[in-house]
Amino acid sequence: MAYEALITDAFLAVAAAFMLLAIGMLYRAVKGPTTQDRVLAVNVIGTNTVVVLAVLAAGLGETSLLDVALVYALLNFLMAVAISKFTVDRGGVL
Repeated sequence: MAYEALITDAFLAVAAAFMLLAIGMLYRAVKGPTTQDRVLAVNVIGTNTVVVLAVLAAGLGETSLLDVALVYALLNFLMAVAISKFTVDRGGVL
């Protein structure tokens, strides 16, 4: 019984650590120097969000969070492809 609480606390601590990393990456998304840096930073933030949702699903026992994580991962991928295509079409690639 005590181990379950310890494992849940560990999952919550890991989720909090990933959120801190995502907040740290927010600086690169805003400042950037290039568009590619901003796209990569937003993609990393999206990936961290998916990981946090999956860790919370495991820690809290909420399987519905895994569905949300999967949908968010697909949207994150589509966003990266769309932004990449937009920057290539506009001549943003060196």
